[in-house]
Amino acid sequence: MEFYAFHGCFAEERKIGTHFKVDIALTVDTAKAQRTDDINDTVNYLSVYQVIKAQMMESSNLLEHVADRIAEAVLLEFAGVKVVELKVSKLNPPLGGKIGAVSVELIKVRGNSGSKQANISL
Repeated sequence: MEFYAFHGCFAEERKIGTHFKVDIALTVDTAKAQRTDDINDTVNYLSVYQVIKAQMMESSNLLEHVADRIAEAVLLEFAGVKVVELKVSKLNPPLGGKIGAVSVELIKVRGNSGSKQANISL
């Protein structure tokens, strides 16, 4: 998913905005939907997209914060989601050189309130 949003620590980023990419993988028990062929027996992709879009439109300083908000919102909204694997990337960040993206990746497991770790990549 790609979004134009206003995240960043620099005032210019929060005023002008930039492009972001969000990749998400959800662990869901799809056994019932596989049998019934009914969208109500699984997680609706459109609904997931709408939750992510709403979170991307809420400005934050840090990608870590955006990623955590998205993961928490997905777990809150969709009871059938057991695990959220998420990567949020800021494309062409203003870091003084040619950098394609900076990214934060995290995994959240329903019911696991342990430490929150994320992978950060340039």
